[in-house]
Amino acid sequence: MPTRRRSLARLGAAGAAALLPPWAAPAQARTLNGFDLRDALVPADAIEAGGPPRDGIPAIDRPRFVDAARSGLRDDDRVLGLVRGGIARAYPVRILNWHEIVNDRLGDDAVAVTYCPLCGTGMAFDARVGGGVASFGVSGLLYNSDVLLYDRGTESLWSQIMARAVAGTLKGTALQPLPLTHTSWAGWRQRHPRGEVLSTDTGHQRDYDRDPYASYAASPALMFDVQHRDERLPAKAWVLGLTVGGEAKAYPFDLLAQRVGPDGRLDDRVGGRRVRIRYDAAQRSAEAFDAEGRALPAVAAFWFAWVAFHPRTQLLAPR
Repeated sequence: MPTRRRSLARLGAAGAAALLPPWAAPAQARTLNGFDLRDALVPADAIEAGGPPRDGIPAIDRPRFVDAARSGLRDDDRVLGLVRGGIARAYPVRILNWHEIVNDRLGDDAVAVTYCPLCGTGMAFDARVGGGVASFGVSGLLYNSDVLLYDRGTESLWSQIMARAVAGTLKGTALQPLPLTHTSWAGWRQRHPRGEVLSTDTGHQRDYDRDPYASYAASPALMFDVQHRDERLPAKAWVLGLTVGGEAKAYPFDLLAQRVGPDGRLDDRVGGRRVRIRYDAAQRSAEAFDAEGRALPAVAAFWFAWVAFHPRTQLLAPR
């Protein structure tokens, strides 16, 4: 297993744990940031404290939106775009870097828009869980370097990329992913000029003009452990990850730039089904669609994050 890089706070916690008698260590390991990890679906010792405490990264619970003309975004700013019930909304990454979760409603649909800066993964989910509507917070914990959400009703822990509860009373329950587009503001605005944009009026004081992960994104190094590594691509190469019919496949952006036709499309098969990948080189954005042209919930991610959760993933081959 790769050597872990811990913050001073995490080193302190590890040192304290080492002073416990052997019979006390297992019990201590079952709780982290106040969450019960007993009988977790993933190895409990692979769940790590990211540094901030529970809700130290505050989710946005009362999002406000402005029209495109008042967004204040630059053309090359990255956004997560969601269309639901005829409503188009853009969630700027510059805001999500500081909050990671937006609990929102688009018409009658309750959704959770999530972003993990360490994995580059933006994913949206239907927030209906177990007959009710879940409200999610940031646990301060990570698995495979990916954010673990928690629902405030049961305090179960949910893996973003797995889209599943991995600990707590709802363990094993799946979330329904929604198609989400990770693109540039210019690209999204062109497609949805009357869309709404998440406002920086979040109720929290943050420097949304500063990217706290700029140096991390530019470095090949990881900050936290992952359970599986794969050297077929550089760790932080961008890929579009897709699962269909129980089969996973990754489409490297750099390879898509060579493989797509003049119309920006690539036809393929995943899980025995026809899919179409659309790649926009100008906006560095990729999306997936089924044979009927319906958007699929694919995810743009750093390669290391996708393959950590999908170790048997296929990889788009060169020509």
